[in-house]
Amino acid sequence: MELCSIASGSSGNCICVGTESCHVLIDAGISGKRIEAGLNSVGLKTEEMQGILVTHEHSDHIQGLGVLARRYGLPLYATAGTIDAILRMKSVGKIDESLFREVQPEVAFDIGDLTVEPIAISHDAADPVAYKFRQNEKSLAVLTDLGKYDGQIVEKIRDMDVLFLESNHDVHMLQAGAYPYPLKQRILGDRGHLSNEVCGRLLGEVLHDDIKAIFLGHLSKENNYPELAYETVRVEITLGENPYSGDDFPLYVAKRDEPSQMVRF
Repeated sequence: MELCSIASGSSGNCICVGTESCHVLIDAGISGKRIEAGLNSVGLKTEEMQGILVTHEHSDHIQGLGVLARRYGLPLYATAGTIDAILRMKSVGKIDESLFREVQPEVAFDIGDLTVEPIAISHDAADPVAYKFRQNEKSLAVLTDLGKYDGQIVEKIRDMDVLFLESNHDVHMLQAGAYPYPLKQRILGDRGHLSNEVCGRLLGEVLHDDIKAIFLGHLSKENNYPELAYETVRVEITLGENPYSGDDFPLYVAKRDEPSQMVRF
């Protein structure tokens, strides 16, 4: 299996997950041109994608969706609530409704040799999900836009080989920053985003000896920066009630404006 972040941040998100014979995109929140260039940089092409898995309808996750749908006719996987919300949005343009494939949380389905399981998450969108992937004994999960996490999510991602988790903001930067008070409360709330500290605590509950790589993603441009996210999460793991140090695992921060390395396992 393999994972590459094409872009990840508050201004746009697109991740490629796949195997030797099957690749899919998670979200298309940047321009089609940038997605194409990002895929080309790791030896892939947009027309080779076997689908786009949409987490939710916010613009930083679907900005390029209409363009890719019209240009390549790729299947679009999303929950019923997300599909309805997208079809009501004028910003993505006209999308052929026959391209949509409805998915349900906790109901797994196959795309090529990938088994995909949507995971219900808490975020202020119509019907948001994260996604978990398996191919034989290998597995990975991509979870961003989590207002909070609970025991069910912990159990869902406890045994993953690779994790891509949201580390959106530093609480102190957010509280002291220029955002209006209602927006600060939204981000800090149960339907907002995970902070660096909470991301580290979640990791402390799911780490295991055989984890291959951890990505931190969806960083806020205004209320975080990569070095702070990395160090905060590393310290949370080291000081948490788990047997690990933050230096025990490969830990990467996905970049906002350029692709990450392709992690294969």
